[in-house]
Amino acid sequence: MVIVDLLWLLLPVAAVSGWFAGRRNQARTGSCPDSILGSEYIKGLNYLLNEQQDKAIDVFIRMLEVNSDTVETHLALGNLFRKRGEVDRAIRIHQNLIARDSLSDEQRNDALLELGQDYMKAGLFDRAEGLFNELIENNVHLSSVLPLLLDIYQQEKDWLNAIRIARQMGIVGGQQARSIIAQFYCELAENARARDNLEEACRLLEEAGDYDPYCARARLIRAGIARQQGEYQAALAAYEQVGERDIELLPEILDDMQACHAALGTQPVMIDYLYKVISQYTGISPVLMLADIIRHENDDRAAAEFISGELGKRPSVRGLSRFIDLSLANSEGGARENLLILKNMTDKLLENKPVYKCHDCGFCGKTLHWQCPGCKHWNTVKPIYGVEGE
Repeated sequence: MVIVDLLWLLLPVAAVSGWFAGRRNQARTGSCPDSILGSEYIKGLNYLLNEQQDKAIDVFIRMLEVNSDTVETHLALGNLFRKRGEVDRAIRIHQNLIARDSLSDEQRNDALLELGQDYMKAGLFDRAEGLFNELIENNVHLSSVLPLLLDIYQQEKDWLNAIRIARQMGIVGGQQARSIIAQFYCELAENARARDNLEEACRLLEEAGDYDPYCARARLIRAGIARQQGEYQAALAAYEQVGERDIELLPEILDDMQACHAALGTQPVMIDYLYKVISQYTGISPVLMLADIIRHENDDRAAAEFISGELGKRPSVRGLSRFIDLSLANSEGGARENLLILKNMTDKLLENKPVYKCHDCGFCGKTLHWQCPGCKHWNTVKPIYGVEGE
């Protein structure tokens, strides 16, 4: 409400100031038009008093003559309208500015930047892109324009143009551009894979690796392609590299690794791998997988004892829930009833709980996003750790 009140005060004052500035300029040139201040100004005030705000704004903007003294006022008004969500008015003001031949190059470039942001807010990305590219050609406002243009290309999933702009930026949202460009190549590789163009996908993954040799996502996609082609050994090698480059992605690869070892008949190798990562990883996923293997090779009691020993090191509601499941098979009477009560409680605790969280903005969800839907940063969404998480 404070901003709205200030707007109504600013518009009449700015209009009068602009009119007087224009009057002074005309007086210096010897011309003096008929006075419209009284009638127009009173008309605008009447509209305000009668809460006809749209008409009042039109009157005051019409009075606010564009000249070197009022350009900043026009820009400020347009910016204020855009922030308030009144994009149509912001566009009208900034278009009116650009149409004036009296603007200096600097003032016109300022107006182009504002109008481009108006178009972005309105979802008119093609128009905004054209204005931003014009500013790049003029070599002005690059620090403002490049991030805006990159945002457009990311929203449109135009990854090739996003790569081009990111190369110019060097730093993207506080992150090194090379790691972000690797993510763009991964997006292109995923698209190629979806079209069954696996050769093109692998070539794009090589490009991603050139920009970021430690890009775990590139290895994860490559592992999926190898598994898709029946190259299970190559897939396992790539999956292990994923865990080495980003151990927080371990929950994403364990099921696929287990499937590869099942196809190869190398279950003991998987067991050794799980014991190794359990000593390095604080989450519960490898413990639960190893418990399933122990249950299959032995019985429920042995698996429950294994989980019980691990829960002391890494308290976990998911681990407790699995422990209760395994214990129910060997329980009866009152003990079984108590376990069922605990099972119901753990299920309620886990119900609708997010699995992933962005380290930067705190966005939470149940799906792994490579680009955070909240802050738009890349590779910042990771599994949630702790009692109710991983």
